Amino acid sequence: MKTLLIIDVQNDFMPSGSLPVPDGDKIVPIINAMQPKFDLVVASQDWHPQDHISFASNHQGKAIFDEIELHGKPQTLWPDHCVQGTKGADFHPDLHTTQWEAIFRKGTDREIDSYSGFYDNGHLKSTGLAGYLREKGVSQLYLCGLAADICVYFSTHDAFKEGFACFFVEDASQPLDVEGFITLKKKMDYLGIQIISSADIQ
Repeated sequence: MKTLLIIDVQNDFMPSGSLPVPDGDKIVPIINAMQPKFDLVVASQDWHPQDHISFASNHQGKAIFDEIELHGKPQTLWPDHCVQGTKGADFHPDLHTTQWEAIFRKGTDREIDSYSGFYDNGHLKSTGLAGYLREKGVSQLYLCGLAADICVYFSTHDAFKEGFACFFVEDASQPLDVEGFITLKKKMDYLGIQIISSADIQ
């Protein structure tokens, strides 16, 4: 079953949001146009409590984009974003959601961040996404969304490790750090993750 996983296309990651991804809004019509080509469409949604440990506002004396150590791993401190129940956590209003069969929320545990749609950053808790996809008989998984170098990258990496044939849809994604993403694309290519355009999808 050919499946599309849409990662975190939410208001706070748009140019007017609290954690803007450059040109993040440009991917919305591309994602809308390709959804009918898939047998199954699912999405992930960043869904943080207000006191989330990844927010710089919850660390006295720290600034946005400072890096700390958390559970033995580096943790970037972000501006408050995608707080549960806020407009910033909503999906972009022009994004078509009627074809979606499921939404998997992540980042709900205040004590640990969760970039991937499959696991938190410590791989301590699963969102249940991998099991859901297997139950549905998914073989090919196409991934897109925001931000390409963070949540989409980590979701793609986890999907690959879970044994899915992975395709990263580049024009339906945008990175926060354009230069840094060049290196990550090389890593994906090395693993055998195919980097494609939405026009390549039949």
